[in-house]
Amino acid sequence: QVQLVESGGGLVQAGGSLRLSCAASGRTVNRYDMAWFRQAPGKEREFVAAIRWSGGTTSYADSVKGRFTISRDNAKNTLYLQMNSLKPEDTAVYYCAKGRTLYGGTNSRKTDEYDYWGQGTQVTVSS
Repeated sequence: QVQLVESGGGLVQAGGSLRLSCAASGRTVNRYDMAWFRQAPGKEREFVAAIRWSGGTTSYADSVKGRFTISRDNAKNTLYLQMNSLKPEDTAVYYCAKGRTLYGGTNSRKTDEYDYWGQGTQVTVSS
């Protein structure tokens, strides 16, 4: 079993920054791709960013490219999302997720490619 716990969300003005963290426990996630998704009220959960198990390759949704940076510290079993130049449309609950496949390889944007999810952390961006 893997437990994922997000933190770092909050209320910020447009143009501001936040750094989300996702701490994994129960089992190491070092050999799995990891990702961030988000879900706004009334909308489906959408892909934000993903990172290979080694940290060497990342991918981003077009809406956040150039503003968000995903990273991981495998020694700490922790995933991060640095969010800069935040916009009101970034308001959502943000979830981290663990890839289903050992050593992954696809940085998938599909929710069913991830088998463990955190409880989410709220990010609210005011205009």
